[in-house]
Parts: sequence; C-alpha cells; structure tokens
Amino acid sequence: MTGETPAPVRVLLVDDDPLVRTGLRLMLRGARDLEVVGEADDGTGVVDAVARLLPDVVLMDVRMPYLDGIAATRALTARGDGAPEVIVLTTFGDDANIVAALRAGAAGFLLKHAGPDEIVDAVRRSAAGEPVLSPAVARRLIDRLTAPSAEGTRAAEARRRLAVLSQREREVAAAVAEGLPNSEIAERLYMSVGSVKAHISSALTKLDMSNRIQLAILAHDAADS
Repeated sequence: MTGETPAPVRVLLVDDDPLVRTGLRLMLRGARDLEVVGEADDGTGVVDAVARLLPDVVLMDVRMPYLDGIAATRALTARGDGAPEVIVLTTFGDDANIVAALRAGAAGFLLKHAGPDEIVDAVRRSAAGEPVLSPAVARRLIDRLTAPSAEGTRAAEARRRLAVLSQREREVAAAVAEGLPNSEIAERLYMSVGSVKAHISSALTKLDMSNRIQLAILAHDAADS
C-alpha cells in the first residue's frame, strides 16, 4: 500500500530583477517537490502576496527600490503563526545584512552565486523548519559573533531579555547558540526531544521571536563577556 504523495513546497519569489526571478523559477521548476506559486518585484507587495498565495517559503532579495527585503521579512514575521519561512537571497554578503536579516526573522541567508542544488536544498530544509546558512555566510556570522563586541551594552541587554525565560529555557537557549541539534540538546540536558522542542517554542513565544536562529544570536550575545 502506497501513501499519498506529499504536497509540493510552495515558493514565492521576491526580487526586483526579472532576470533573477526567471532564473530562480526555472531552477526550482526542475524539482518536482517544489512549486513556484507567484512572484513579487518589491517588498511592498509581499504581505498581500503571501495572504493570497499561501507560500511555505519566500525567497527574498535584500535590496529593492521601495521596501527592502529585511523590512519585508520583519513585516511577515510580525504576522505570527502561519507566516512562511523566509530565505534571504542576495549578492550582498556583508555582515550588517546577514545579522539584520536573521534578527528580522529570516530562516536563512544565501548568496545568489550559490549553486542550484544548494538553493533547492535550502528551500526544502527551510520548509522542514531547519535554519539555512550557506557555508560562507555561516563563517562570516560566526566571525562577527565571536569578535569583541563594539557595544558594551549588547551582552547586558541580551541578558536582560533572557531573564524572562525559565532556567531550563535559558539552558536550552545556550545549547541552541552552540549549534546543537535537538537530539544532542536532549542528551546533554537529560530530557526528551519533545521537551527540548517545547522549551524552544516557549522561549520563542516569550521573546516574541520567530525562529531558533534569533534565539541563538540572543543567547550568544548574552554569553559575551
């Protein structure tokens, strides 16, 4: 007996360059489990497009003429439950854009020169709830977060925000900041994977965050001396 074929992952493309959108559309159409359901040429149309088309994943450019991708991502994640996962896809890999996109609620950040297989895999992983960072972006993010803080108040502010969490939630957040998967967090803290997921969900709700990357950044900031 065979099970039903899973519905394809629905993808919305947001980029002001029609050639880029065409390239992404052709690339994603080569994967049978992905479906491009629509396009937008600026961040101003993203919220309405998401409401109409109900995508699972949005591939979002950063630099657009009227409303940039970071502001559009922030507007989407403010919708709360039901918001799609956002992967920021851009030619600009500077540190400020990376951190701003992730703080705005993006589930991942890829450079446009990433290979087709990497982009397709990122869409699949994001739809499954996994954070997505290309190796180059991950390296730059790690370098930024491990560099001496330019702002002496960053760690104090992060610790103030984390104070709303329970002790167990803070322990889980610290493990998330180390990049550990749920199974390893469960083993380290002697709890079930289900309990780990519940603590992460509770922490995200208390902190008004949309994904574990934001939680990891905050916990890392709090650990800075």
